[in-house]
Amino acid sequence: MSKFSVYSTRLIVLVLLAAGIASCTGSRKAVREPLKEEGAEYLMGKLKEHEVKFKQFSAKFDVTYTADKKKTTVSGLLRIEYDSIIWISITPALGIEAVRFMLTPDSIKYINRLNNSYLQQNFTYINQLINKTLDYDMAQSFLLGNDFSLYESNTFKASIENQQYKLSTTDRRKLRRFVRRSEDDISIPIQSIWLDPESFKISKVMLKEAERDNRKFLATYTEFEDSDGKIIPSEMDFRVETADSKIRISISYSKIQIDKEQTYPFKIPDNYMEIQDLQPVKK
Repeated sequence: MSKFSVYSTRLIVLVLLAAGIASCTGSRKAVREPLKEEGAEYLMGKLKEHEVKFKQFSAKFDVTYTADKKKTTVSGLLRIEYDSIIWISITPALGIEAVRFMLTPDSIKYINRLNNSYLQQNFTYINQLINKTLDYDMAQSFLLGNDFSLYESNTFKASIENQQYKLSTTDRRKLRRFVRRSEDDISIPIQSIWLDPESFKISKVMLKEAERDNRKFLATYTEFEDSDGKIIPSEMDFRVETADSKIRISISYSKIQIDKEQTYPFKIPDNYMEIQDLQPVKK
């Protein structure tokens, strides 16, 4: 296992964005009988009906990042205020915070306590880093196993694959009323969503850019927990694949809480140095 580094933190945070304790539901049960064919409109309705609905969400997490046969593992705390804030505190060892991160629909903020630095940028900075279109809605949805809420949903086609329902679409566009002035006309070239036929929870999501080195993002949700009657993914796996590289992020949630009062502290100390990129700063 490689040592924790600021660069590793940067990658973990980005995939977390790319990208949720009462009783455990465990793995999905095998469905023995053939599935009844359903239309895309019906399946999308069931998907929306069974999504995680919340005002505030929090969980402790463990993340394992794997690239080039090297692994980095960190832990931390995730807090989300619906459609407003994604707040992440990363503690690589001994419970001492190394990095604090806050994302809003308009901005990204970052504090590095290892080298007394901070960063403040608008949201387009994320897209420049990962060379891919991402918005707050996508990040929030991936972290909770929900579908994107600001994108059209009437272009999907339904099918059955490996005893799961599958919804597929091309050129899925962001609803015009949600496109910000700073954004280009955002669309998703290819998207597929697999649904568990019993719970109608998302089990897998694939985004693909066929004309761009076959770039692919795959999110898989393998375990779920019941928190106050809400079924929430507790084990998930994100994979980013291009023609030249493969990255894998495995995330495990614990101590999940829904709609509990919480704060999102983010104060930059006066003696911290401002940086323009998420890279180590030599003092």
